Amino acid sequence: MQRRGFMMTGIAASLAIANHTAHAGGATGFVVPAEEHPQEMAVMQWPVSRSIYDDAAFLRIVQTMIADIANTIAAFQPVVMLADAALHDDMRRHLAQAVTLWDIPTEDLWARDSGPIVLRDGQGNRAVSGIRFNGWGGRQVHAKDRQIAARMAEHLGLPILPSVLQGEAGGVEQDGLGLLIAHESSWVHENRNPGMTRDAVGAALLAAYGADRILWSPGLKDEDITDYHIDSLLRLTGPARVLINMPRTPDPNDPFHQAAAATLAMVTAAGLDVEVIFEPARRRVQAVDFVASYANYFVCNGAVIAAQFGDADTDSAAVATLRRHYPGREVIALNTDALGEIGGGIHCATHEVPRA
Repeated sequence: MQRRGFMMTGIAASLAIANHTAHAGGATGFVVPAEEHPQEMAVMQWPVSRSIYDDAAFLRIVQTMIADIANTIAAFQPVVMLADAALHDDMRRHLAQAVTLWDIPTEDLWARDSGPIVLRDGQGNRAVSGIRFNGWGGRQVHAKDRQIAARMAEHLGLPILPSVLQGEAGGVEQDGLGLLIAHESSWVHENRNPGMTRDAVGAALLAAYGADRILWSPGLKDEDITDYHIDSLLRLTGPARVLINMPRTPDPNDPFHQAAAATLAMVTAAGLDVEVIFEPARRRVQAVDFVASYANYFVCNGAVIAAQFGDADTDSAAVATLRRHYPGREVIALNTDALGEIGGGIHCATHEVPRA
C-alpha cells in the first residue's frame, strides 16, 4: 500500500500540563507556537511542476482545490500564495482578492513541508527554523521548493536559527507548550539525517521547536514519500490532548493501520487525553492509497478548515468533534478529494506564520 506513491512521477510516560500558558522555550527562548495561536498569515504554494503532474487536466484540478482552500481561509485572515510572478495573472482569476500573491517560485503545493517554521519569543520577536527540506529524503528534486523557507525568512525580515536537521514540519506535531510527538520513520532515517541516532535527532528537534519533551512512535518507513507523517494521523489540540484518526476496524494486513495502532497505544500509555475520530466507512474515492484523514485540518484565526469525504455519518461526527476541540471557531468542511488522491490533505497544503 502506498500513499503519495512516491508521488505521481514514481520518483521514487505521563504528562500533566495544568494551564495552556506560554512555554519558555529552549536555550534561544524561541518557541514554535501552537497552530491556534493568532496568525499573521497562512502560506500556500501554487503547484506547477509537470514532472510531478504529467496530466495537465489533473494539475488544473489540484490547482483549483488549492485555490478553494486559500479562498476559504482568506475569509478569516490573510493568505499569501507563493508562485513565480509570470503565473500571477492566470492565478488571479481563481483566487479571491484577499489572497496576496508573492513572487517566490514553487514546484509543488506542500507548504507544510517546504514552508517556513516560524518561532516567537516572549517579547514578540520571531525567527525561522533552520530545518532543511530535502524533498522527503531526496525522493523528489525540489530546487525551488527547498529554497522557500529561506526566501520567506528574507521577505519577512526574520533571522534563521541554525539546525542540523533535514525534514518536514508535517513530520512532527507540537502544542507550543513543550511537547512534540513524532514518528521515528520520518526523522531517524538515512535519507534525511544520516548517521544520527534517535536521541540526537530528538535533541535537535527539541532545540528547533523550543520544546522540552518528545514522544516517539516507530511509524512506517518507505511505504510513502513522507515515511508516514504524523499530521495525517494525530493532532495535539490543547495541553496534553490528542485527536487521532483511526479506522473503525483496523486491517491486520495494512501496515498503516498497524503503525497507527502502535501510535495510539503509545500516546495512551503516555497519559495523554486521547480521543479517536474514525475514518469514513464510505467515501467518494475508493482507491486503496487514498488518504482519508479528518486529522489533516488547518486551524486559522476564527476557523478550522477540514475535509469531508462523502460519508454523512463520519463527516458530521468529525465536524462535531472539531467544534468541541476548538470552541469559538467555525468549522468548515471542504471536498478535498484531489489532495487525498495524491497522499495529503489541507494541513499538508498550508503553513501558518504566527503573529509577533
